[in-house]
Amino acid sequence: MRHAPTTTPVDVSGWSRGRLLAILVAAVLVAALLVAGLGYAIYLGASGIGADTAADTSVATGEDHRSGVAQGAARRDEIAAQPMLNVPEGAAFPSPPTTEPGRAISIPAGTGVVGPALIRTGFPHTPEGAIAQLAQLDLAVLQAMSPSTAAEVYNAWALPGGVSVEDWWIAASVRAFLASTQMGEVKDPASSVLLEPAAALVKGTDGADWVTVCVLMRVTASYRTEAQIGFGHCERMQWVGGRWMIAPGTPPAPAPATWPGTALAKQAGWRPWVTDNTTDTTVDPESTHGKGDVR
Repeated sequence: MRHAPTTTPVDVSGWSRGRLLAILVAAVLVAALLVAGLGYAIYLGASGIGADTAADTSVATGEDHRSGVAQGAARRDEIAAQPMLNVPEGAAFPSPPTTEPGRAISIPAGTGVVGPALIRTGFPHTPEGAIAQLAQLDLAVLQAMSPSTAAEVYNAWALPGGVSVEDWWIAASVRAFLASTQMGEVKDPASSVLLEPAAALVKGTDGADWVTVCVLMRVTASYRTEAQIGFGHCERMQWVGGRWMIAPGTPPAPAPATWPGTALAKQAGWRPWVTDNTTDTTVDPESTHGKGDVR
C-alpha cells in the first residue's frame, strides 16, 4: 500500500543525500582523487544551492528535550522543522577525532525479534528505542541499495499521512545512487555499502508516544577501492501497536552530516553511540509484532 501524501513532499535533493551520493559514486568510479571534486559537483547539481558553510547558532543541537504531556500536531511540526547545525561539505569526510567527544547515548540492543519486512525490532518504548529502530530501517535499505527493498520497508514501517514512498528521501537516494553509477535496478554484486551506527541524538519529544530522533552512520562504500563518509538521518517516529514506526507529517529538517567523533559532530549535538545489552527491552503486551509476523 502506498501512502498518499497529505503534507508538502520532502526535498530529496538536500545535503545528506548529496553527501551520501558523493561517497558512493566516488567509490564506484574508483578514482580516489575525484572524491571531493566529483562529490561536490554532484551535490551542487542536485541541491541547486551555494556552498554556504556558516554555522547557524540558533539551531537545534539535540539537547534531548523530553515532553511528558503530548501537545499535538503544532508542537510536533515545530520540533521536526527546527533547523540543525549547518556544516561545511567537507565535514562528512574522515577527520581527526576530538579528545572530548561528549556524553555518550546508550542505545538498547533489542530483543532480536524479526518484524515486518524482515526488519529487526523489539526495542523499548523510549526515545532511545526509537533511535535503535530507525537505525535498523536505514541499515536494511541503504545496504541493500534496492528500490524494491526501500518500498517494502517504507510501506511496512510508515504510518499513513506522510510522504509517498517515492518521496521518502532514503528511497530517492537509492534510486539516485543506482542511476548515477549506471548499475540499473540492482546494486552490482561486486560493490558493497556498509553502515555502522556511530552517534545519535533526540531532537525532541511530544508525550511518550512521539519523538524526532536522528542517527549518524559511518558509511563505507567499496568497489575496487574503498571510501568513507558520515551520513545523518532524522525521522519522526511514533509508538503504535508495540513498535516504533515512521510518523506522519512533513519529514524533519536534514541532519548535519559530520564525521563521527569530531569536534564539529559534538557541536552539532551528536552523542557517541553505545549499545546497551542490559537495557530492559520489553515491548507492550498488546504488541502483535512477534516472530509470527515475519514476512
